[in-house]
Amino acid sequence: MSATTTHHQTPRSWLVLGAFILVVVGVGALIGTQSIPGTWYESLTKPPFNPPNWIFGPVWFTLYVLIAISGWRMFMDNPTGTPMKLWYAQMALNWAWSPVWFIGQMIWPAFAIIVLLWLTIVGFILITWKRDRLAASLFLPYLAWVSFASLLNLSIGILN
Repeated sequence: MSATTTHHQTPRSWLVLGAFILVVVGVGALIGTQSIPGTWYESLTKPPFNPPNWIFGPVWFTLYVLIAISGWRMFMDNPTGTPMKLWYAQMALNWAWSPVWFIGQMIWPAFAIIVLLWLTIVGFILITWKRDRLAASLFLPYLAWVSFASLLNLSIGILN
């Protein structure tokens, strides 16, 4: 049972959840529409496991909802605690990657960002695991995707 369960049953908590989902998905969508793959990205040599572009939107929408729910759970438990600090850090890194990659066309700085992102995701999972296993578990698909994206970023960097 989560230590935060009782905090999630109030009308205020549902409003906070809505705000988390709206901000995380909304900012993610805004960044995604402003940093779409263009001719630079299309011209890069990619590894054979590079997925088609259409898959990124649905994957990120799903992940952003999970990230928002996890952040909401931790926020309702302790809005200024270490888990929230890690949550905010991973969100900033997450939102920074696409503009650095697609707009700045900077493969290696983007790789540095994604490595830091991966570390903050792992840190968040480790710190929240005992406190709120559901919040930590909601980050596992995110960790898997960012692990894959890191390998993809590294591979494209090496190939180009």
